[in-house]
Amino acid sequence: MIGWAPRFTTRLLLVLITFFTFLTGYALFSGKIKTCGCFGDCIPLLPIHSFIKDVVLLLMVILLARKHDLIRPIMPLRACLFLTLFSAGLVFWGQLQVLRHLPFVDCLPYHPGSNLLQKMQPPPGSIPDSVATFYTYKVDGKEISFDAMHFPDDFDESRYAFVSRTDKVVRKGNATPVIHDLALYNTKGEDTTRALLESQGRYLLFMARDFDGSNPAWQETWTKIYLKAREKQVSLLVVSNQPVMTEKWINQSNHFGVPVLSCDGTVMKTMLRAQTGLVAMDGATVAGKWSEADMHDAVKWLNARAEKPQPR
Repeated sequence: MIGWAPRFTTRLLLVLITFFTFLTGYALFSGKIKTCGCFGDCIPLLPIHSFIKDVVLLLMVILLARKHDLIRPIMPLRACLFLTLFSAGLVFWGQLQVLRHLPFVDCLPYHPGSNLLQKMQPPPGSIPDSVATFYTYKVDGKEISFDAMHFPDDFDESRYAFVSRTDKVVRKGNATPVIHDLALYNTKGEDTTRALLESQGRYLLFMARDFDGSNPAWQETWTKIYLKAREKQVSLLVVSNQPVMTEKWINQSNHFGVPVLSCDGTVMKTMLRAQTGLVAMDGATVAGKWSEADMHDAVKWLNARAEKPQPR
């Protein structure tokens, strides 16, 4: 649009797209990466889609690089510079907003209105993996493998010494639930996920990922929600990937009786794109989500909440 230094810019763009074509090609042919992630969860791409996209872009950029002398600005220089600076400022502001608050659009499985129990079930009409069992035996000093349908005709346990048994996926199904890694454990190490989600009424999950009780802002946020939850008689639970440290700090703060559940840190990032925040639940349905910077909105939600039986 600006037409500034077209030779330099197109060659720099060529280096960039060549690198990404190699990267997406590695993801595709190595099979180590199952999803692209380039555009987030709102536009999911498989490695094959991302690789084809980059190949097409590579061809287009090669054309731009070869014909750079034909590039002309489409607007006056001042207008182009203003539009570029304005766009850069808008993107920078958006990044700061998302880092401080939550994403503008939540496309993850834990978005408000999502029923977590339903998303933990296989999709309707899905097909499970087809698994075949293979046995390895040692006979006459050699190891041979076969499945349950192809035992050797001369099979005899006196000659065949059992070595191992393995299950192999021969046909991949599509029965993987949208949410397959959510697990909340109590201090006794018991999985309380389903029991909690099947409870009736509203409750709060205070997310404390990478707990830092020495942070004054963290303490202020916690105290504010703790007191408001007690005032409104709403059950409050703490979810942390450092449950021992978190529970110790809560007890030292004289906030006894607050259950602390342990959860994997990566799952917590998926549940809430903030280190500290609040997830409001209505049974198994996500009723609301707030980052640490938006706790005033969480307090408003608590003040306006409908009276419902609370879970025990």
